[in-house]
Amino acid sequence: MGDTGPTGPVMDRDEVDRALARLGAEHEAIETSLLALQDHAGRRLLEGAALTGVTAERWSAAEASITLLWTYFDAYTGALRTAREIRSRRRWSSREDLAELTELLRGEAVTVAGSAAATANAPTPHGGPGRLSERYSLVTLVERMNQLYATSLDMVVAADAVWSALPARIDLLAAELGRTRKLAHSVGVRPGEHPAGDDLERITRTLTRLREQVVCDPLAFWTPAQGSSAPGGGRPDTTVYDREARALEEVRREIDAVLAVRQDAEQRIVRLRDVLSRADRTLAEARTARGEVLAKIAATEVPVVGGPPIVLQEQLAAAAEYRRHAQWHRLSPLLESLEEKAEDELLRARESLTAVTAPLAVRAELRGRLDAYKAKMARLGHAEDPELAEKYEKARRMLWSAPCDLRVAEQAVLRYQHAAAELLGTARRVPGQGGPVDRTGPGA
Repeated sequence: MGDTGPTGPVMDRDEVDRALARLGAEHEAIETSLLALQDHAGRRLLEGAALTGVTAERWSAAEASITLLWTYFDAYTGALRTAREIRSRRRWSSREDLAELTELLRGEAVTVAGSAAATANAPTPHGGPGRLSERYSLVTLVERMNQLYATSLDMVVAADAVWSALPARIDLLAAELGRTRKLAHSVGVRPGEHPAGDDLERITRTLTRLREQVVCDPLAFWTPAQGSSAPGGGRPDTTVYDREARALEEVRREIDAVLAVRQDAEQRIVRLRDVLSRADRTLAEARTARGEVLAKIAATEVPVVGGPPIVLQEQLAAAAEYRRHAQWHRLSPLLESLEEKAEDELLRARESLTAVTAPLAVRAELRGRLDAYKAKMARLGHAEDPELAEKYEKARRMLWSAPCDLRVAEQAVLRYQHAAAELLGTARRVPGQGGPVDRTGPGA
C-alpha cells in the first residue's frame, strides 16, 4: 500500500490475514511445547528434589525462565487476540484498522513488565539496566521464547537423562554388591583380613556417595555433546560407576577363585604332596647316584646335590592347616604359589639327577660304541686280529674297572675305532672286482 508509518508500509488485508494465520500456527506450536515442558517428567522431578551444586543453580535460573516464558506467552496471546479482534470488526478493514494492525503485528507493540525479565535474570534488549516495562515486537518475542525454551528444556532433559540412567544402574550394582558381600563373608573374605574385603567396603562407600550425589546434583554427571545445539545433546558421565563396576568384577573373580579352592582344595593339596614327594625321591636318587659316580668315575667334576625343600614342606603344612580351619581366602593364594614352586622344585631335582648321572651316561655310551665296533669286526671276520683284540681289551678294562677315567677310556675307544678303520681299509677292494666297500659305522 502507499501509506507508510513508523513500521513501514501499511499492510493490506491479505498481508494481515497471512500474518495472523502464521502467528496463530506459531501460537499453537509454542503452547504445545510449553505444555509438554510443564508435564515433562524431568521438570516434575526437579521441582520436588532437594537439589545442590550446579543443578540447584541451573534449576533456579530455569524456573525463572519458565515463569518468564509463560509471561511472554500470555503477552503474545493477548496481542494476537487483540489483532484478531481488530480484524474481525468488519469484513473489509478500514485504512485506520490496517494501520493499527500493521503497528501491532510489525511494531514493538507488546508490553512486558520489566520485573518479569529481571526475575529470570534475562538480559534486556538494550543491554542497560532493567526498566519498569519492556516493549517487544511479536517476532522478537517469539525469538526470546525460543531461546528461553531451548535452555530450559536442555537443562530438564539433561537432568532427566542422568536420573533415568544412573540411579537404576547404581541400584543394580549395589544389589550385586550385596550378594557378593554375603558370598565373600561365607568364604572368609572380610575387611581387614583380605584385600578383596577391603575393596568391597570401599566400593560400598563409593556407590552410596555416588547415588546421593546423582540424586541431588544430576548435572554434575552430565557431559554435553561437542558442537550439538539440540536440547539435551550429550550423555550421562558414568566414569565413577564404570570404575566401581570393574572393581566389583575383579573382587568377584577373586572370590570365585577362593570358591574354586574350597571345592578342590583337598585334591590340590594331595597333588602338591605327590609333586614334592617325587622331588624328594628324585633328589635322594641323585644323592645315591652321586656316590656311585664318585666311586666309579675318576677325574670328573660331580655337582653337589641340594637338600629337600624344607620351606615348601612347611608351606604345605600351613595350607593343610588353612583348609582344616576353612580359611579359604588365605589358602587360595598360598596354593597358587605352592603349585608353581613345587613344579619348579621337581624340575630342579630332575636337572640335578641328570647332571649327576651324566658321567655314567658317557661311560655307557662309550661301552655301547666299543661293543658295537667289536660286533661289526666279528661279522666281517676280523675278530681274531691280535692287534685289534689287544686294543679292545685295553679299552674294555678301562671302561669296566673302577674308578674309570673317562678321558683315558675315550682315547682307548678311539684308538680301537681307528685300528678297526685301518684294518677295514686294507680290505676295501677285493681282487678281480671293482667298487670300493665303504663300511665305517658300527651298523655296516
